[in-house]
Amino acid sequence: MKKCRITVMRKTSYDDLIEKYENPIEHACDMVVGKIFVSDGWNKPDGLCDSAWESMSSFVRALGHGAQDFYDGWMKNKHSAMISCNDGFRPVSFYIEVIDE
Repeated sequence: MKKCRITVMRKTSYDDLIEKYENPIEHACDMVVGKIFVSDGWNKPDGLCDSAWESMSSFVRALGHGAQDFYDGWMKNKHSAMISCNDGFRPVSFYIEVIDE
């Protein structure tokens, strides 16, 4: 099984939606652009939020087991995927790539 590097690429916040629909949350997201996590290809890396892992785990596991070229040419690097967490108020985009060892 191959390891995968998961890099935080972008963090967005929709303040208008937060103000209108979300109950106040004191500490909503710890992700920082540039932060890197490494998965063994199966398990959630320490420090990665559960919501993000839920959104990306099937891609990490597939890549870790040798899958490539999702959706027939979606990514320039066929051994990668760009996935966002499922937080509709402050989505975070993650670049997932196989690590050559």
